[in-house]
Amino acid sequence: MDVLTGRHNVTLDEKGRISLPAPLRRVLDDSKLTLTQCDYDNCLWLFPTDVYMDLLKKYSANTNMLSKKDRDFRRRIFDSHPLEIDKAGRIPIVQEYREFAGLNKDCVVLGQGDYIEIWDKERYQKNISDSKEDFFAVCEEMGTKLKANSGVNAE
Repeated sequence: MDVLTGRHNVTLDEKGRISLPAPLRRVLDDSKLTLTQCDYDNCLWLFPTDVYMDLLKKYSANTNMLSKKDRDFRRRIFDSHPLEIDKAGRIPIVQEYREFAGLNKDCVVLGQGDYIEIWDKERYQKNISDSKEDFFAVCEEMGTKLKANSGVNAE
């Protein structure tokens, strides 16, 4: 699968559907999809189902059903909704997920490599603004890692 990239402004229609932008649909092709909630950011994650199932296998192998924390984690991660892209290029978003993510009319769809994030536009803009310091810190760390991995002295 090619990489899912780009920031796209989309509109949630009156039936709770969004149109996936053509560049993302081309990468997804005829993939079955799985929609889930991201509790960290209050957005939605849209995965090709095969990618999502691989993640669930990894999570299953690394969690313990006798651990309360692990069970709480699994409840959130395994809570998902299968869906398909319709002939018009739209995906339906169930009401519960729309409410969770605060989706109104204006939304943002972000390609994130092997999955997609779906955000309420205002919530996304606030998140980007609020996380600027973290972004700069990660850039510094990434620069150091890249230099180290290339054999260049990181100092």
